[in-house]
Amino acid sequence: MKIAVIGGGVIGVSCATHLAQAGAAVTLFTDTDWASGASGRSLSWLNASGPWPDTYYQLRMAGIARYQQLHHQQGPFDWLKFPGGIFWSDPKEVTEWHQAETAHGYASEFYPSVDAVSAIEPRVNPQASDSPVLFNPGEGWVHLPDLITRLLATLTACGGISRTGCGKVRPVSGDDGQITGIRLPDGSHENFDKVLIACGADTPALLASLGYRLPDGSVLSMLALSEPADSLPERVFNTPRVALRPHPGQALAIDHSWYVDDIQRQADDSYQVSEAITTQLFAEADRILSLPAPLTLSGYKAGPKPVPADGFPVVGAVPGYEGCFVAFTHSGATLALIIGELLSGEILCGTRHPMLADFRPERFHQ
Repeated sequence: MKIAVIGGGVIGVSCATHLAQAGAAVTLFTDTDWASGASGRSLSWLNASGPWPDTYYQLRMAGIARYQQLHHQQGPFDWLKFPGGIFWSDPKEVTEWHQAETAHGYASEFYPSVDAVSAIEPRVNPQASDSPVLFNPGEGWVHLPDLITRLLATLTACGGISRTGCGKVRPVSGDDGQITGIRLPDGSHENFDKVLIACGADTPALLASLGYRLPDGSVLSMLALSEPADSLPERVFNTPRVALRPHPGQALAIDHSWYVDDIQRQADDSYQVSEAITTQLFAEADRILSLPAPLTLSGYKAGPKPVPADGFPVVGAVPGYEGCFVAFTHSGATLALIIGELLSGEILCGTRHPMLADFRPERFHQ
């Protein structure tokens, strides 16, 4: 079976790798280079925290389990860690999260103050907030470009083909909706039995080129990196004005959502934020941490973050287009390995996996 996967982010690469491991003849296409989109600027916090519906919680937990399996069987890695996560917000939200997490059986430790959690993370500033705090010991983080590199090596070893610099590759269907392959920007057509569209925020537009409408809620985002520094925190932090995690090379990856309306698209299709934004973001990181010296900015990346209209993953066969599949989600880091595993099985054998039942594209058109 010849299968084309369009998308060089972690979801596309994971799906292509799982397909190749199962014996399919896979070609993976990306428009520029690997991790050039959202996977290259993701905080990639591995978690199932918060008041999620049960089916989504279970999918996220399965996603975390696959990373833990990778960590224990093939690690340790400097790009995949499970140090736990620290969360605080207003007291009502913290309480609601804790109740929802404990109801699911999620490891959730409640602390009455930031000061009380300093025994777990000595780099937290005890005066950062008077809010209660949750510590989730099972959470982790991953640096997706390194994971993608590892997956690509497996893809190649299994006979898969990876092609970069392809431009905007589009799926092609016949008059009956049957997928016939892909079309390259130069107009050339390549035949494939099945096509998977997993190209992040560009996914709804590619489906629209077939005539299928997928409601899109994608937003802009920006991830900043600090310069290397000594005595940095080990945990992932999620707080009202800044989120952060360790980054390979003794640095921090830092982001949030309060500045998304200030991200500006440039004439060359790049995205920029003002110096005032990064200054405020790093000042907040310095405020919630207790560090020997202030953090300094190394650089940042900004661009679209893929988000389905209702916030939940869209995974599976595209109705009305035989041989076309989609994987579109904002939680690409946590779900990458499990979606690659489950969706590749569906593509190859045609049997729908029950864990994906609530995340089908047809839910938008019922």
